[in-house]
Amino acid sequence: MQEKLYFDCDYMAGAHPEVLQALIDTNLTKRVGYGCDDYTAEAREVIRRVCNAPEAEVYFLVGGTQTNATVIDGVLAHHEGVLTAESGHINVHESGAIEATGHKVLTLPSYDGKVRAEDVDKYIRNFYADDTYEHMVAPGMLYISFPTEYGTVYSLAELEALSSVCHSHNIPMYIDGARLGYGLAAEDGDVTIEDIARLSDVFYIGGTKVGALFGEAVVVTNTKLLRHFFPLVKQHGALLAKGSLLGIQFSALFKDDLYFRIGREAVSKAMRIRDAFAAKGYEVVGNSPTNQQFFRLPNDVVDRLLHHASFEMWGPRGESESVVRFVTSWSTTDEEVEKLISLL
Repeated sequence: MQEKLYFDCDYMAGAHPEVLQALIDTNLTKRVGYGCDDYTAEAREVIRRVCNAPEAEVYFLVGGTQTNATVIDGVLAHHEGVLTAESGHINVHESGAIEATGHKVLTLPSYDGKVRAEDVDKYIRNFYADDTYEHMVAPGMLYISFPTEYGTVYSLAELEALSSVCHSHNIPMYIDGARLGYGLAAEDGDVTIEDIARLSDVFYIGGTKVGALFGEAVVVTNTKLLRHFFPLVKQHGALLAKGSLLGIQFSALFKDDLYFRIGREAVSKAMRIRDAFAAKGYEVVGNSPTNQQFFRLPNDVVDRLLHHASFEMWGPRGESESVVRFVTSWSTTDEEVEKLISLL
């Protein structure tokens, strides 16, 4: 019987072997807790160098939802909400985590998962043009993700325009980088991690989906934000007592460009899958240049593939055809890709 293939998401396996080896090599070394150890201090310096942001503050949190909820709660005043695309992760796939902290998610039109600078500008201008704005939830920050829920990425020009609009209205821009490694590896992409650091006020480098067992690294480039962030991290249940485990993993991820190699290899495999589906005449949905690929398939094809491969239905099942998502990761092998292609 053929072993089932798994393309549901990019965190189905444990940790990249090089990351796991770093944890093994340091396993019996005693160190202080809560990220106050030398391993974590080293990881902070490594990330500052990689991002060309020597003054940035770097914090390590346990997971993506905790990171989004903690950062957004820390940035916003009580009466403020966060702007994002209608399709934004915090609006559709975090179970109301942001609202649970007392902040409203304020939605903007979504264009392949992205927001446009002119819509951000229009929303804020219209808000303050209303004489009753003091009775309303104020737009206090902008949240975007790189890549987006649909696997799309912002161009450098788009990020620069968004950053400019945010600064003109004196609100910070926060970039969710849960899949940052795959976004930076996008075909024809022109954005670097240094650009992300330069144009955002705060962003995070995703580890959970890009080779770590768990963990995200929050990089605060606007050091006026998130003062007293450490206790807020603890209040949100995002502080790991064995914090050195996070520092060790991120140091390993940025050793010998591993983080970027992971991204390139996963995206390359995703492109092979995309091209194979297209060659068989199946519709490619959207234009994702990253490790998430979406297809519209007849339901009989979906059902046949599900006997051999695991993947996500993207939205409700249609009457005759449905949109599905296939995701590659650092753990996806060439053999798995070839087996999937052979099933087509």
